[in-house]
Amino acid sequence: MASDTDTAKPDPKTEPRRRRPPRAPSLFSWLPGSRLGRLIILLNVLGLAIIISGSLLLNELRRGLVGARIDSLTTQGELIVNVINRAATVGEPTPELDAQAASEILQMLSNPRSQRARLFDAKGNLVADSYWVADRVEWKVLPPARPRADEGLALDLKIGRPPPPLAPAAQRALMLEVGRALSGAHVAGMRRTEDGDRVVSVSIPIQHVQAVLGVLTLEASGVDEIIRRERQALAPFILIAIFVSLTSSILLNNLIAQPVRMLARAADRVRLSRARAISLPQLAHRDDEIGDLTVSLEDMTQSLSERMDAIERFAADVAHEIKNPLTSLRSAVETLELVKDPAARERLMAILKNDIQRLDRLVTDISNASRLDAELSREDLRAVDLGRLMGEVVQLYQDTAKPGEAQVTLSAPETLEPIMVSGREGPLGQLLRNLVDNARSFSPPDGEVRVKLERGRGEAVITVEDDGPGVPPDNLETIFERFYTSRPKGTAFGGNSGLGLSIARQVAEAQGGSIRAENRTEADGVVLGARFIVHLPEARR
Repeated sequence: MASDTDTAKPDPKTEPRRRRPPRAPSLFSWLPGSRLGRLIILLNVLGLAIIISGSLLLNELRRGLVGARIDSLTTQGELIVNVINRAATVGEPTPELDAQAASEILQMLSNPRSQRARLFDAKGNLVADSYWVADRVEWKVLPPARPRADEGLALDLKIGRPPPPLAPAAQRALMLEVGRALSGAHVAGMRRTEDGDRVVSVSIPIQHVQAVLGVLTLEASGVDEIIRRERQALAPFILIAIFVSLTSSILLNNLIAQPVRMLARAADRVRLSRARAISLPQLAHRDDEIGDLTVSLEDMTQSLSERMDAIERFAADVAHEIKNPLTSLRSAVETLELVKDPAARERLMAILKNDIQRLDRLVTDISNASRLDAELSREDLRAVDLGRLMGEVVQLYQDTAKPGEAQVTLSAPETLEPIMVSGREGPLGQLLRNLVDNARSFSPPDGEVRVKLERGRGEAVITVEDDGPGVPPDNLETIFERFYTSRPKGTAFGGNSGLGLSIARQVAEAQGGSIRAENRTEADGVVLGARFIVHLPEARR
């Protein structure tokens, strides 16, 4: 929200950029992915785990109840079968089942009302049913009254005609179970009755020695009631899972969607130029990826703001520096028309040429400085053999040296492993050339510019020394500012643009290093020259 977004321009001098402290390991840090990713996974899996655990728990309960019911029916059925086998089998040597006696036994060993016992002969014919002997009538709620064309069916029911046959599917399931039991196997399981109800059924063969005389089938109803209770017991797990899912959705919305929306609106304000930087401290303090993203965006927009300020200052400095030679040119041109003395005209022409050279050099250096930013941002860092690069640069100066110019020498350690730095070869070469050019411009004609390469602790150290007048102590830092020039008396004015050392510092810092200046002195404090020291981090192997 716009009201939650503070887009005030940060002051880099008074408000340093935040850096994320290392996070302490969390309880779920062993999970793969990011912090928010682990949170999303855990919240989504939690609701699913609740439903699965509830289902598994109730399934175990259901299997236990059904197993207990089967054991109970099996024990009861084996008792009835043993009694029928001893008291209701007749005939020698071929035994047969006495249906009347078996029915009486079934009546004596009456079953609970929730159970049903049926007796089949060796051919699979129903000979006894506990509903018959107990005078129990199957009933169910009738559907609404039908048109008059169906009144005959209602009349048949009133006069006591037999009910319609069992449902075909239920009849087939029952006969399949009886057929398996007639083969001598004990059959136990669940099936549906003609009314569509699920029952636990046990079919036990009645055997006399090896002959199967019939089958006793015991059915226990109430399974639907068990399932209904299971569903009721599962309802709390479902409600808890729904609550967890809703809670996780709300948390994800508050933790991710809303902060991302705030970042998007803050970025829009920057894009529409109503702000120079993003500042969302309430999000930057978060210890997760959203906090990292906020800090990264703040740093990025702050860097862009600083870059824009630097460009504005650079443009103002360029305008000022170009204006000086142009003013001198205009003054010389206006005066040239009025001067008749050939010697004076020659002096004015020398001034014009000098100003033109100065302007050309200034434009060239400004162009190089402008291209440097783009070059540093486009090229990727790679390992550069600094000793080889410095040798090529120094060799070029030695090959192109003119009489009266300071000589350039190189001192590098002789090691088996080259000194490699992580950087860009083009800007690094420009850094070396700028330092050498600056040292040569201050050195006397018979002087020497010494370039030295050393290996430090995890870094490469470049030293450039000259035999010039040195640097005033108050200017050891200001000489790296753009367009700053400080020349000893007698030096030609306008011979330098003041951008060389500024570009050298820019390149060193872009490569992750640093540069500083100091004076070479004797024991008594006499200045022998200037020394520029560059530190560059070594490339990782």
